[in-house]
Amino acid sequence: MNLPERFPSARHAQHAVARALACGLLLVVPACNIPGLRQAESGAVLPAGFDAPANAGAAVAAASTSESSAQLGVEEFYTDPLLTGLIRQAAANNRELKILDQEIEISRNEVMARRGSYLPFVTAGAGGGFDKSSRYTREGAVEDQLTIAPDRFFPNPVPNTRLGLDFFWRLDIWRALRNARDAAEQRFIAAVERRNAFVTRLVADVAENYYRLMALDKRLETLDQTITLQEQSREIAKARKEAGRATELPVQRFQAEVRKNQSEKLIVTQEVVEAENRVNFLVNRYPQPVERASAGFFDVTIPALSVGVPSQLLLNRPDVRQAERELQAAGLDVKSARARFYPDLTITAGVGYQTFNPKYLFMTPEALAANLVGGVVAPLINKNAIKAEYLSANARQLESVYNYQRVVLNAFTEVINRVSMAENYRKSLEIKRQQLESLETSVEVASKLFQGARVEYVEVLLAQRDLLEARTVVIETKRQQLTAIVNAYQALGGGDLLSNTARVLPAAPR
Repeated sequence: MNLPERFPSARHAQHAVARALACGLLLVVPACNIPGLRQAESGAVLPAGFDAPANAGAAVAAASTSESSAQLGVEEFYTDPLLTGLIRQAAANNRELKILDQEIEISRNEVMARRGSYLPFVTAGAGGGFDKSSRYTREGAVEDQLTIAPDRFFPNPVPNTRLGLDFFWRLDIWRALRNARDAAEQRFIAAVERRNAFVTRLVADVAENYYRLMALDKRLETLDQTITLQEQSREIAKARKEAGRATELPVQRFQAEVRKNQSEKLIVTQEVVEAENRVNFLVNRYPQPVERASAGFFDVTIPALSVGVPSQLLLNRPDVRQAERELQAAGLDVKSARARFYPDLTITAGVGYQTFNPKYLFMTPEALAANLVGGVVAPLINKNAIKAEYLSANARQLESVYNYQRVVLNAFTEVINRVSMAENYRKSLEIKRQQLESLETSVEVASKLFQGARVEYVEVLLAQRDLLEARTVVIETKRQQLTAIVNAYQALGGGDLLSNTARVLPAAPR
């Protein structure tokens, strides 16, 4: 039914006629009795700025600029080449990321399938068989008369051979199939964004465990320093005992402290093994040592956080973009389900050769057979299944609306929490370092006084314990600060390594 291109309105006329036929049927069939849709509750309005509670507002306000740290690439944000190397390995080899890649391929193929569903279907085929009718039926009586004819050319039973083309086309006059196609495209993009969101989390996990390993190395170093101090104090206690100036008690107390910290080293060593293997798992390799620059743990510098404005979260965070695409797909599903209440217009046709004897198969025009059928079908009675599907699509649309509102609220809250955490841990670290300096001086003074028999061993023991605890707290606070910065970068949408290359819709099938 292709018309010449010099009649540009002819194709529109075809669709107009088809729509007119369907609408005419609507006058007879009450298909317009469609249930009403439920509307979602409106969510909270996104604030214009990152205004935080009083106890966190200063930290967030200090980071508020027109630019967002999410615009920085991984190599710009993380300056440690060992860390960025691990991140690149994880992005290339992580198996969960490979699984998400296959989910994208499945979504891509679904788009191709949906694009083909509203186009005409043409098939080619050949077939054969025979038909034997009862003699005491109309068909059998006619065949019996033909069989006893003088020329006896009509066989019994009657064989049938066919070779030809078949055509089927469901006219998408209500856009049901095209809306389903558009929904599939939105879900394809949502699958891409789901992969991108996982990448940002993967980058944060690698960085977080890398800094944890550095902190554990520092803890081992601190334990070694403390054991050395306690062993020196134990030797002083031994010397004082041998000189008759003290008892065995100080010796055993210092020895107990040495053993306690030696035991703690084994526990920390086990944590190192687990942290290394966590990194190895993320980069998809079997357990092995992870190279890291632990010596510069306290000197690690990460660019200052800039949160930008809240509206940038809608563009920068892959999980927000994913929720938005899923919401659009759910709306298209409702439109597609609504179209089932209206009549369907289908066209079927066939052309080919058909004969009871293969030797006549290609005789033209005698063996040529063709058919053309058009039909309009509309639901009339018992539309409960269609109503149920329509209402379920509406419910899924509401789910998507509420999920989008939840994701946006969660993104905003994460930025506030993590930026505030990074700033508060930074301030806490400065105070704890001052405390640590005082304790280091107190241990040095106590050791000299104990050596000169001017204080009891308990004073030295307590000073060493306080120093070990303070050093451990400083290390942990630094790790928490780095973790907060890593998570804030991820909360802003940073680390989306694949976002620039992955958002490509599949080409339309030809």
